[in-house]
Amino acid sequence: MRGSAIDPTSAPGGRRTRRAAGGIAAAALLLPLLGAAPSPAATGSATGGLQRAFASAAAAYHVPQSVLLAVSYLQSRWDTHAGAPSVTGGYGPMHLTDARTALTAVPHHGEGTEDARGDSARPALRPEPRVPEASALPARLETLPTAAGLTGIPAAGLRTDPAANVAGGAALLAAAQQELGRPLSSDPADWYGAVARFSGAADTATAAAYANDVYDVLRTGAQRTTDDGQVVALAGRPGLSADTAQLKRAGLAPAAEDGTECPAAVSCTWVPAPYEEFGDDYGNHDLGDRPATQSIKYIVIHDTEGAWDGVLDLIKDPTYVSWNYTIRSTDGLIAQHVKAKDVAWHAGNWYVNAKSIGIEHEGFLAAPDAWYTEAMYRSSARLVRYLAARYGIPLDRQHILGHDNVPGPTAATVPGMHTDPGPYWDWRHYFELLDHPFGRAGGARGGLVTILPDYARNQPVYTGCTTAGEPCAAHGSSEVRLYSDHDENSALIKDIGLGTVPTTGVNDVSSRVSTGQQYAVADRWGGWTAIWYLGQKAWFRNPGGQPTAVAAAGRVITPKAGLAGIPVYGRAYPEKAAYPAEVPAQAVSPLPYTIPAGQRYVVGDELPGEYYYAVTFTADSHRVVTGEDLYYQIQYGHRVAYVRAADVDVRPSA
Repeated sequence: MRGSAIDPTSAPGGRRTRRAAGGIAAAALLLPLLGAAPSPAATGSATGGLQRAFASAAAAYHVPQSVLLAVSYLQSRWDTHAGAPSVTGGYGPMHLTDARTALTAVPHHGEGTEDARGDSARPALRPEPRVPEASALPARLETLPTAAGLTGIPAAGLRTDPAANVAGGAALLAAAQQELGRPLSSDPADWYGAVARFSGAADTATAAAYANDVYDVLRTGAQRTTDDGQVVALAGRPGLSADTAQLKRAGLAPAAEDGTECPAAVSCTWVPAPYEEFGDDYGNHDLGDRPATQSIKYIVIHDTEGAWDGVLDLIKDPTYVSWNYTIRSTDGLIAQHVKAKDVAWHAGNWYVNAKSIGIEHEGFLAAPDAWYTEAMYRSSARLVRYLAARYGIPLDRQHILGHDNVPGPTAATVPGMHTDPGPYWDWRHYFELLDHPFGRAGGARGGLVTILPDYARNQPVYTGCTTAGEPCAAHGSSEVRLYSDHDENSALIKDIGLGTVPTTGVNDVSSRVSTGQQYAVADRWGGWTAIWYLGQKAWFRNPGGQPTAVAAAGRVITPKAGLAGIPVYGRAYPEKAAYPAEVPAQAVSPLPYTIPAGQRYVVGDELPGEYYYAVTFTADSHRVVTGEDLYYQIQYGHRVAYVRAADVDVRPSA
């Protein structure tokens, strides 16, 4: 969505979910058996000793250090986030949750002017903003108060002191182990059940998926420099085999057999979006027969701008909109709402909706330190790999889109298009998890660049996260800013479709490129590179010592010889002659952009003009109209776009 300037410390929303049997809160009674909490000073946290903090907490609570490190890696990749909460109110390296102090609930699609259906054949659907009522929180969102009771460390210390936070996580793991009747063993293989319980999941499938990820980290090992500059390492144990039978004694609900479309390695639950009539309309998606009747070309990544339980309340409302999946932050649980064969209303562009699958991630665009967990990233990546393989979707940034990369279907819709998941989504890490990492793919004369800044070190100034015009907290970013000249004092690139002066606002995508996107090189000057972007020459800093892009090669389009410029489209609709009598012809309306002669743009796909006619509740009148005209999808600005094949030549970029 277009992220609101919100206060992510207001009261939580959402419904009560099932607690795991036994409740880890009861483990506070076990404190005398666990040993005293290590003091922050003893761990050396003040002098950068996070690795020592793990060793100290492991010794104090008799938890294998490797298990403690692996659990922490899955939650935070050992980052501290300077004491700021995650999207679900989790703090510190162990992601101890205290949602009452950190969560808010803001509806995703109710803000702005975007029509989630994006179909001018029907009246626009713009849901009213609503915040679900607050209610009791599940135990998975209150692990920090439980850890405070187990350790005697004040909650404020668990939030802000990394060493204390690690001690709290160790206490929770030890309590779970003893609650399961297991010894405080030094063998990591004996801790599978406790790790599964640490996830906070209420069912065996979710808990097992989480624990399997932790043991995958244990087997492969990891090393990285954290966000506060510390090197933390975990040596791999490739032959480690966990005692998975412990899960049967964990007191969790059995996994439901509900026909969800998910890979076996993740946990899925079916929370259906209702297909119902109301008044003269219906919602909240359209029945289809994909991929038999039309191909699925895209996966669109969203953030929810709200907390899990409140978001699931909204998807059950037939008068609201829909998407295919939602992914939970704490443990990576996936809820499916709309089958892949049907068309969800999520992207604001009917052409893209009809050819895409939408995935929402629990999170907030405009809260840069409301960070996403590693558990969420990994679960999402597994789902995307599964969907991409099943439907033949290429794993690149022309097909794995952010909502902020979806074009407005018509000129009037361009200013209202949403901007999530925003500049703080870590596309570089995400594609590493997809097993398709970005990198150099061509020599210096390849003619293209792939945007690839170092996420942690790349920290452009953004404004408006909490207060309009005020700087956001400094934070790593996937995006690189564009200027009209090779000078940071020059004007930002203007998007004429928005009709506004470009700004550094967190929601202003007019002068930004994102990790993994590819553009044709237009010029170079010292440590600067220019690309063709929105019909203009756009410059970005790309110094040799800290590059923000790498060389690439591929195919590009350019206007045919003799044409001064060509139109750009936000959807690839068929020509008028392709429509049968019973289907009203849709306008092939250009956006307010052109591609001047001589400019070049990267090709993503060659596509026939296609329109899915679905304006009635009953599916008997639904039709897929396919034309003779062909289009090329291109990377035009921050968003993708389409050009008619008849207007362009395709050539190698070199």
